[in-house]
Amino acid sequence: MRHADAPSPGTVLEPHYARCFGCGDRHPTGLHLRVTVGEDVSVTGEFVVSPDHQGAPGLAHGGLLAAAFDEALGSLMWLLRTPAVTARLETDFLRPVPVGSTLHIEARASAAHKRRVYAEAVGRLGGAGGEVAVRARALFVQVDLGHFTAHGRPEDVEEVRRDPTLHRTSEVFEVNP
Repeated sequence: MRHADAPSPGTVLEPHYARCFGCGDRHPTGLHLRVTVGEDVSVTGEFVVSPDHQGAPGLAHGGLLAAAFDEALGSLMWLLRTPAVTARLETDFLRPVPVGSTLHIEARASAAHKRRVYAEAVGRLGGAGGEVAVRARALFVQVDLGHFTAHGRPEDVEEVRRDPTLHRTSEVFEVNP
């Protein structure tokens, strides 16, 4: 399943869009998830839970944890070299994730059929060998890049056209956004 031109294991993936809430380095309160390519079709990522990410006092908001998993699982598409969108995301919260902790996420693609890609992930507290706090499973549907320009807010799409440093899809897929 891994594309021949996929980034090699150990590569840290750059944000796909500078203002992405999940991985963007220009989003002031985003997750700033950094993802590293693993073997086969797998990635690892780390999410540091800040006070901006809390739901209950001192605890990560469940929706933000789901967003971190969506970002990590979606990063697998860079290894397949295909754009895709999340069709379904199931998240199991097994234990609280405190503010100030680092959630270590391990994600892998588990199957593909036609345009569908199935993936799963675990999030551990205390590093790669730590206790599992969150599990997730996802279904992605492959789309062409026109999906994003057709459905994105026009002023944001135009901004990317004017400033290609905001978006790296065109570098990877050799198509202008």
